[in-house]
Amino acid sequence: MSFKQFGFKSQITTNINNCGYEYPTPIQEQAIPKVMAGKDLLGLAQTGTGKTAAFALPIIQKLTGATRGKVRVLVVAPTRELAEQINQSFRELADGTGLRTVAVYGGVGKNPQLDAFRRGVEIVIACPGRLLDHLNNHGLKLDKVETLVLDEADQMFDMGFFPDIRRILKHLPKKRQTLLFSATMPADIRKLADETLTKPEEIRIKLEQPLDLISQVLYPVSKRQKSALLLHILKENPADGSTLVFTRTKYGAKNLAKKLVKARFSATALQGNMSQNQRQKALSGFRDGTFSILVATDIAARGIDVSLVAQVVNFDLPSTAEAYTHRIGRTGRARRSGRAVSFICFDDKAMVKAIEKLQGKSIKRVAVEGFAMAEETEEIPKQNRRPVNPQHKKKKKTGRRYQPGKQQKRSASKSKVKKKPDTTKAKNIFGLDQKGK
Repeated sequence: MSFKQFGFKSQITTNINNCGYEYPTPIQEQAIPKVMAGKDLLGLAQTGTGKTAAFALPIIQKLTGATRGKVRVLVVAPTRELAEQINQSFRELADGTGLRTVAVYGGVGKNPQLDAFRRGVEIVIACPGRLLDHLNNHGLKLDKVETLVLDEADQMFDMGFFPDIRRILKHLPKKRQTLLFSATMPADIRKLADETLTKPEEIRIKLEQPLDLISQVLYPVSKRQKSALLLHILKENPADGSTLVFTRTKYGAKNLAKKLVKARFSATALQGNMSQNQRQKALSGFRDGTFSILVATDIAARGIDVSLVAQVVNFDLPSTAEAYTHRIGRTGRARRSGRAVSFICFDDKAMVKAIEKLQGKSIKRVAVEGFAMAEETEEIPKQNRRPVNPQHKKKKKTGRRYQPGKQQKRSASKSKVKKKPDTTKAKNIFGLDQKGK
């Protein structure tokens, strides 16, 4: 099967060839005809399956030769990196068509985005927060939008964007085409699909790479030894290429990257507290090989499109088995073998069981001398409030009897302490003395 069967216009076909696309991926093969037919779509697909082109190509085909200058397509993404990546894909696939795009997200100045709106754009790729800012404060209009794309919907839910999504929907025409893509399908995503889609076509693309091309291994270890074990593995069993390390928290990513740099590894972090310039520098450096190790959180890593990641390390396991599959799917791409390393602690037993159940097989455990899993939970219990000392119990408050003598005495003592104002230095409200000086 080739892209010729879709009947794209000649300029789009040229752009497809220039991008190096030889044949459509499974999601492109199934989604493109449905999007071109104007149907709503619910697509379940992991990062790396080619879903951006699956909606970008038919959208560009539809907009080519149509009225310009109004926002006709809105793509909503959870992170700045993903928004920029989608914007770049649209620009490459729409090259020479005259279509204009803009990426809208926070952490950068608003003026370039406002200038783009004033000049007129047909395609807006935006993060929810900055988009709402433009809608509420800068007069952006979305009343001509014909197609709405909600990409990585599960991550938008995890980041708490659903209330913002519902606010954005109020600015859009009710009659429109809506495309929703998600890596996983929890109940909340299904509910959002029911609210926003009309008689949608549903596509599910299984990610088979982890089972076929990726070697997986679990390392039992205590939480306090994780950093030391990572350094040991990187030194004793280095990957033939770049390594992507996942942590649960932003602080964890930053702290671990510092330890790696101190150990003389070319490492950097990617996490939400970084400025846009810092994030772009880290991501660009990882892509071009300046940094061989990137430590990131799940949310920050969504949108990373690096085809030659040799190794994925789960420093902290994710919260779902599906997310584990999504993470390790970032290696083993382009028909290359990859390696997935995961650290497991006592509290990860249930998650490991869920991962193995999803894959239908057990994953190899490797014990390293000097490192061992704790035999009980290492979670620190929340500190209760300081217990009340029974010898210092608070006395019950009782109503005081009116004692006029004591009250008069207290008032009198206060009047002695109170100083009389110095009228010679009194000033009015304008700061001038009584004589107007």
